[in-house]
Amino acid sequence: MSQTNHITLEQNSKTAPYKNAVLDDLKLQQALNSINPKFGDFCTRVAGEAWGLPLIDQKTKALITIAIDVVNQDQVGSGSPFAAHVNMALQQGATRAEIEELLLFMCVYAGFNKAAGCFGTLNDIFNSNQ
Repeated sequence: MSQTNHITLEQNSKTAPYKNAVLDDLKLQQALNSINPKFGDFCTRVAGEAWGLPLIDQKTKALITIAIDVVNQDQVGSGSPFAAHVNMALQQGATRAEIEELLLFMCVYAGFNKAAGCFGTLNDIFNSNQ
């Protein structure tokens, strides 16, 4: 995918950022509920409260969740939150370039091997959206 296509994909996939990336995203809530209704309700309430804290903006919180996924190696497999967190970051105004820079930064602190898997999954996410 060329750099131009990356930008087009990001521009086409973005809508207005949510005030609360969990409580305002009904599609996310439906996905959590489809895993298990009690799990979905619990995640929505608890994560919604955390995402509602006022001092850190939604885009930064979304990028932090991706960094946590790198450390926890939560980018592949059934129920993996990585794709949801990438989409959440894009929704909040992050670009693919910013996410890639975050993954490079995480190489230093989490390890190159952990970030490598995330780069591969990030490519899969963008390639599936073409």
